[in-house]
Amino acid sequence: MKNNQFANYTPTFETQIKELKAIDLYIASETNPTHLLEQLLNKILIDYQTIGAKQQKMMSLLATESVSVYEFFTTKKELTPVIFYNIALQLLEFEVDVDFKIDDPFTAMAKIQLPSIEIIESVNDFWSAWYLLLTTHTKNGQVFTDTLANKGYFVSFYKDAKPLFFNGKAQPVFDTTKLIREVVYVEAPLDTDQDGQRDLLKTEILRPLVTSGQKVPILYTASPYNQGTNDDSELMHNVDIPLTEKPVIELNESDITYNYQKSNLPESRSILSESTKTEQTFSRESSYTFNDYMLARGFAIVYAAGIGTRESDGIRTCGSVEETVSTVAIIEWLTGHRQAFTNKLDNRSINATWSNGNVAMTGKSYLGTLATAAATTGVSGLKTIISEAAISSWYDYYRENGLVVAPEACQGEDADVLAALCLSRQKDAADYANIQDYFNKVMEQLSIGQDRTSGNYNKFWDERNYLNQTKNIKANIVMVHGLNDWNVKPRQVEQLWQALRPLPIVKKLFLHQGKHIYINNFRSLDFTDMMNLWLSNQLYNIENGAETLIPNVTIQDNLEAETWHTYDDWADPDSPTQSYHFQQDKLTQSVTSDAHQFDTFKDNLPTDLFNNYVRDNHLWNQALISTKETEMAKNRIQLISEPLTEPLFISGSAHIKLSVAAAQTKGLISCMLIDYGEENRLNPVPSILKRKSLDMGFHWREDDLVEFTKNPKKTSWKMISKGHINLQNRTNRYQNDSVLPGTFNTIDFDLQPTAYHVKEGHQVGLIIYATDFGMTLRNNDSDSYTINLANSRLKIPYQSIDATALF
Repeated sequence: MKNNQFANYTPTFETQIKELKAIDLYIASETNPTHLLEQLLNKILIDYQTIGAKQQKMMSLLATESVSVYEFFTTKKELTPVIFYNIALQLLEFEVDVDFKIDDPFTAMAKIQLPSIEIIESVNDFWSAWYLLLTTHTKNGQVFTDTLANKGYFVSFYKDAKPLFFNGKAQPVFDTTKLIREVVYVEAPLDTDQDGQRDLLKTEILRPLVTSGQKVPILYTASPYNQGTNDDSELMHNVDIPLTEKPVIELNESDITYNYQKSNLPESRSILSESTKTEQTFSRESSYTFNDYMLARGFAIVYAAGIGTRESDGIRTCGSVEETVSTVAIIEWLTGHRQAFTNKLDNRSINATWSNGNVAMTGKSYLGTLATAAATTGVSGLKTIISEAAISSWYDYYRENGLVVAPEACQGEDADVLAALCLSRQKDAADYANIQDYFNKVMEQLSIGQDRTSGNYNKFWDERNYLNQTKNIKANIVMVHGLNDWNVKPRQVEQLWQALRPLPIVKKLFLHQGKHIYINNFRSLDFTDMMNLWLSNQLYNIENGAETLIPNVTIQDNLEAETWHTYDDWADPDSPTQSYHFQQDKLTQSVTSDAHQFDTFKDNLPTDLFNNYVRDNHLWNQALISTKETEMAKNRIQLISEPLTEPLFISGSAHIKLSVAAAQTKGLISCMLIDYGEENRLNPVPSILKRKSLDMGFHWREDDLVEFTKNPKKTSWKMISKGHINLQNRTNRYQNDSVLPGTFNTIDFDLQPTAYHVKEGHQVGLIIYATDFGMTLRNNDSDSYTINLANSRLKIPYQSIDATALF
């Protein structure tokens, strides 16, 4: 394994001693390192409750090849660095002869990338080594102080619990068996169900029981799924239909620009009484384990599903301004700028008297999307967001360059489908009856606005483009995204990263090799520790260097397991590019002399084969990419480079320029960028190393420990990226141009951005095709296309670094 630990803060020696005293792991009366270590082990072996039990444990640990830790302490010999780290590694859950050699722990520590102090001559050296040990990650995914906490070390701190920080990070000193669980109803400045009253939004709160008068910061997750979803009633659109010719139109930017018009709102509710106690609780929320982790460390957790969800008012509108306003309303109440009530009937108001006014938003996918949306309003009190796999523009979620393009595994889904899925008010029959007719009308409006007929960008999508408002962002931002996420595709985070460049905020980016996943439970990366460091700084104002200690860009290696690299930037618009020219079956870096090289492919398949690929997109994908002669051979143009003579690290979006002629008056082009080469690649899904082994606190919630592992079987290729375009949208994504059969037109478009290392000896491949069975409409018309190879190009942006030094 490799330990990639970026949140290990190094304070002054004086601060280290002060922090050790604060967590009761400093002994002032002793100066002999051997005696100190013995006394400290007796303190931290918290799950061994008697002297005999502790001695039993020490007898099971080795100090040297032939001496147990217990025997070492009885002989009172000098504590050498080798003995210290032999003991330390076993405390960190590493195994003798499996993970390290007892006569040489430092070789293994260097390989695993564990920090150490190799000279322990004075008592001060000992305390520095001890402090560093407490901050070091174990073999099983958590910092050592967390493993102590999970065994109950901090229980003695519960009585007078107040925020406690060690190594710049909040510690779990709050009793999770005595949490306050309460519900309030926040009044939003909306009336989305048109019932003549402002929408009330159910808000679930979990907060630690703190010493009287203390105020805590908040992690807020806006999740439309929080109150349930209507899975049984989900209706997908039919995608097995022909691509249609669009009427030629010329528009300008003003024609597709959305301008929000505020509607006349009902007056706010009159407050009839005030309360300091809520009237509703809950037994189990739809939680996020990172929130659970921080809850034990002195942060309140808030979940709200928003308008149109169960026990809230309003209707779902999928990414609209109203959803953003609904999300922000909760923050405004938490910071004292909006009213909330104890129930929906009695107009009894309640304030968040326990809030310190500092809010962060967390969550993945739709949850992270609403965090991004809230940040673009510049709302006061929102100090930071941690947005994971978040949408920055809904058009780029359901569309691409004038085409209807679905998220992976969601063929037929669209904005209206998602709105209906999340309208959990439907689960309460009487409540739903009040809004059913109106919601059906809204669904009709969503259907019209999303315009599946043309696939064009319009005012509907412009309203749902958060990039239009990024100039308003004041919160610092952490972004997390999977480089193989074909649900919320990498373009979403790349667009936001680019938009944030000129803003005077702190922004951090994590790119992993996963799909649509969280990364807080990875063994190889201290993501949870980094976010603890970050939030302790952002919400508790702890001076811990988080803004500089956490790398600007952290990218997981696509070749080596458990390997992460750090950079100052990603997808720099000024990155150099490597150009490839097209020849028959080849990508070449030399210019072709033949200006009349052409290649043709078709888009239709035999009906049986077409239906087979509809049922199993994986089979279609394999047939399309394979270098062998397959059923898809005539439905693609496959171009492959010579083996690379040096590594290539792609950073950003590969750009395609094609000279293409269609045999019909409409058409689409899809492209895939491929890494061809035999390799033991990472598995596409993280492996579970230990189930429910990550404790979020003492007797609290748990999570699986996971990691990307290498496939023991070699594979011959890996798709790097892909992209799609409607031939009628070659000018832009909202204008329709004509397609004259047999006439060559130039189209330019970007593939999805990536960070990818193509190994020396591997080959770069480009596949040009039309229908993408997993994403586009599945056309089986007798369409065909011709590419003028000599007038077509592929440009790949690369990081100008010594790739061999990094990989």
